[in-house]
Amino acid sequence: MSRSRAGRSGHNQPLTVPPSILAVANQKGGVGKTTTAVSVGAALAEMGRKVLLIDIDPQANATSGLGVDRSRVETSIYDVIVMGRSLAEARMHTAVPGLDVVPSDIALAGSEIELVDMARRERRLQYALEALASDDDYVLIDSPPSLGLLAINAVVAADALLIPIQCEFYALEGLGLLMHTLALLRKELNPTLGIAGIVMTLFDARLALAHQVVDEVRNRFGDQLLTPLIPRNVRLSEAPSHGMPITLYDPTCRGAIAYRELSANLDARIQGGAVLSTAEIPSPV
Repeated sequence: MSRSRAGRSGHNQPLTVPPSILAVANQKGGVGKTTTAVSVGAALAEMGRKVLLIDIDPQANATSGLGVDRSRVETSIYDVIVMGRSLAEARMHTAVPGLDVVPSDIALAGSEIELVDMARRERRLQYALEALASDDDYVLIDSPPSLGLLAINAVVAADALLIPIQCEFYALEGLGLLMHTLALLRKELNPTLGIAGIVMTLFDARLALAHQVVDEVRNRFGDQLLTPLIPRNVRLSEAPSHGMPITLYDPTCRGAIAYRELSANLDARIQGGAVLSTAEIPSPV
């Protein structure tokens, strides 16, 4: 689902083409995936973009992180993926103008078993998005840290991946595995899948290892490494417990400032057509 998105004249100008669908994905847990999905979604909305965040992670952290009371959710992504309900029925407004969410639900934890016997089980989310009539500029999919059917649904539905990587040694091993998985998914299910950008999270400038990890990722991916690096910031950790994205919880903290700048750079990259094409994705190591 590759799309041309040229013709943008400013952040507050509405886009008049189908949304860019980005899966925020990394099969390694604890890399700041949900924080990135929520923070980028809120920052893009703050810029004037219309954003839909789909929480397809059974842990539902993006849902609660946006202040949604999960006990009051009537229609969730479970109902969309498993029961065939529409995304429009599950869509909810958040406290951030321009940012809507399709919430997750605990029932999603058992959906992998339910999906096994369904026809085209890996394309359930793709079909739901194709049926969605909206004027969104971006759809962000917060996927689970796994290689199960839910994560595969997210990747198959996406135009490109937004990949958070923690600035630590094991992240490099996870990156190699992720590239191997990406190659397999492109071959079998989504041949046009690209990379929208790589987000380096939990960066501590005092640690030599953190700089080494960033240098290694930059050597392999070049300009696909988004800037700035996201620093370790206690306010980023606190925001979800208050049900707010960092842009609302503490808009002047280092984490909020970094995610705003990164989101602006991501927006400019996508509008400029700089998503890494499938032919250019580095081979796994």
